Amino acid sequence: MRKLRAVLIEDETMFRQLILLTLGKVKDLQVIGEYGLGRPGLEFCLREKPDLLVVDLVLPDINGIEVAREVRKALPDTKILVITAHPSERLPAELMVLGVSGYVDKTEPIEFVLSAVETVRDGGMFFASKVRGKTTGSGMLIGRPPLENPLTEREKEIAKLVASGQLSKEIAAQLGLSVRTVEKHRANIMEKIGVREVASLTRWCIQAGMVDG
Repeated sequence: MRKLRAVLIEDETMFRQLILLTLGKVKDLQVIGEYGLGRPGLEFCLREKPDLLVVDLVLPDINGIEVAREVRKALPDTKILVITAHPSERLPAELMVLGVSGYVDKTEPIEFVLSAVETVRDGGMFFASKVRGKTTGSGMLIGRPPLENPLTEREKEIAKLVASGQLSKEIAAQLGLSVRTVEKHRANIMEKIGVREVASLTRWCIQAGMVDG
């Protein structure tokens, strides 16, 4: 089995070493690059195309969000895990819309990073924070704040159908609209919520409570 190739971008030296030790416990994972600054780390990712990026939200040169956004745009198959000491109520929702697969608050036990990496590696999503979270059966705190919904009722209806996997032609037939009208609504929806692909739209709908995850 090919090893999972990972890159770590974290400016705090001691915490970076701690994460490296933690990543070393993940089976079939190889750290191919570690950086304390965002720009060189981003350039390395774009060049080497890792399977996983673990990035701090706050970096000395550029914001971790910008790093994640550029990686997601250029490398859609790369999994992204964000770590931060500065959680907020809206951060998990913003990261999900961006296409990030996981988020861990630095105040959580380091084992959460291990669990997050393993979950993300296996195709899941892992969001853990103490900010207005709710406790699951495992004791993990998952921040899932509701999103402000800017969509009209018709747009909500179409967004839910798109998120469920229906094509514009199918939606048009179901709602008695033209395909062109549905496509226009889809474009408006994506512009309003700031996404460009169906996968991100689906994540947004889940976070907004419009469809089940």
